[in-house]
Amino acid sequence: MSRISFLHAMWIVLRKELRDFTRDRRTLMLSLFIAPLMYPLMFLGADKLATMRRETQLDKPLQLPVAGMEQAPNLMAHLASLGIIAKAAPQDIEARIRAQQEDLALIVDEHFAEDWRAGRPAGLQLLTDTTRRTADVSVARVRAALDGYSRSVASLRLLARGINPAVAAPLNTGTRDLATVEAKRGALLTALLPLILVMFAFIGGAHLAMDTTAGERERQSLEPLLTTPVARGALVSGKMLSAVLLGATSILLILLSFKISAGLVRNASMSMDVSFAAMGKLLLVLLPLLLIGTALLTLLAAAAKSMKEAQSHLVWLMMLPMLPVFALSVYPVKDTLLWLYAAPFLSQSQMIQKITRGEAATPEQWMVYLLSSLALAALLWLAAVWRYRQEKLAISA
Repeated sequence: MSRISFLHAMWIVLRKELRDFTRDRRTLMLSLFIAPLMYPLMFLGADKLATMRRETQLDKPLQLPVAGMEQAPNLMAHLASLGIIAKAAPQDIEARIRAQQEDLALIVDEHFAEDWRAGRPAGLQLLTDTTRRTADVSVARVRAALDGYSRSVASLRLLARGINPAVAAPLNTGTRDLATVEAKRGALLTALLPLILVMFAFIGGAHLAMDTTAGERERQSLEPLLTTPVARGALVSGKMLSAVLLGATSILLILLSFKISAGLVRNASMSMDVSFAAMGKLLLVLLPLLLIGTALLTLLAAAAKSMKEAQSHLVWLMMLPMLPVFALSVYPVKDTLLWLYAAPFLSQSQMIQKITRGEAATPEQWMVYLLSSLALAALLWLAAVWRYRQEKLAISA
């Protein structure tokens, strides 16, 4: 078959699949608009939750259960000046913290006053459950207040003895954070955004890719199509391209929703790069992943005897984009390593983080990413073509 007839056959298959899919208007609307509608909810919800947490745990007075508070009246007064109000701790305070009835408690050692007058370190114990993040802000707030009080008293004791407090600090160590303002303000969203975008790009054309193979096989409409004198490569390409066009449209709507919703949230446009140039780069990153996902879904659907069997693959396919997140949380690596940009899912996550942080990927990183992604998509396309050439594919379930 010549190149012109190959393209003509692919175009016919493409139009046929898109025409069949657009007849189901409800499925079309769900495929295109559910994901874009999630972004305003995610941005506005995250901003509202952050505001609520700041108002409830940072701005408002903190009630701190204290056992032995009579041993340290000056410390209790210092905490009160910072909005941390001490109250008597119940006898079962440890059980209450385990049951999440209290976030934390402060235990003052029974010899606190004696050690304090003798100039010895006075004992304090902060009780909390570190496996529950609800107390993170409160614990950090109390710990900072205690550390500040300890430094102030230490300086006063040295001054009372005619000693410069600077003598007790032989090193003056400072930290200069080189992270950009955009990266720090958008730390949470830049961590979640790659996972969300990668997942939607990877399975964006799932329904159409599965329906054009497993669905047609179940409806017994695939066998007549396979009997036509159309090259299997053109047939697979037409079906894949229809799913890719649907997925690309969904990605465009998602990126547009991402840009609009970022402008709705206070300071969100300053936390991440949401310019049209950045959106174009994100589209360039996600399109190869869309090709990989569509080719893999087509291959899996061709091996399934029914639509239900094909859809069962989505359970483990949705886990694949999460693996790099888990791996990097356990073993962080520098994004300067070129091999990262050849690893599926990991490379997309790194590229998306760079773009949204306002950083520029090197030409070598772009080249490795695009070549490796397109090569993997081509291999999966060849595997799907090989599967379509097998005679048993025409046998209905």
